[in-house]
Amino acid sequence: MQHSTPQFFVVLALVTLVIGCQEQAAEVQPDHHTVITTPQDQAFVVEAACGECQFGLAGNGCDLAVRIDGKAYFVDGTGIDDHGDAHSDDGFCNAVRQASVQGHVENDRFVATSFELLSSDEKSDSN
Repeated sequence: MQHSTPQFFVVLALVTLVIGCQEQAAEVQPDHHTVITTPQDQAFVVEAACGECQFGLAGNGCDLAVRIDGKAYFVDGTGIDDHGDAHSDDGFCNAVRQASVQGHVENDRFVATSFELLSSDEKSDSN
């Protein structure tokens, strides 16, 4: 009887550890309705371009997109033609630009509350 008691506690400890790890992993995994937010008064710099032409996103035409932490999102709140000719030499369909933005990611789209295209001078100063 003395030998089975320590084995029981070892098994109990392992079961508790496994259950705890599974619960923690379940809390971390986001779903498609995850909202990623930043403080509304804090702007941050992103890459901006045509989602289809430059970022390889599937779509039905030329649409504005941003890349945040390596992931591209289509943009709501401003359009590709709101920032000049998308098909000019430095337009969004031909070049990846940098923009200072405010907003959040919701349902795999970036909802912009502010979008300011940076000039090449501002881009080099911010790096």
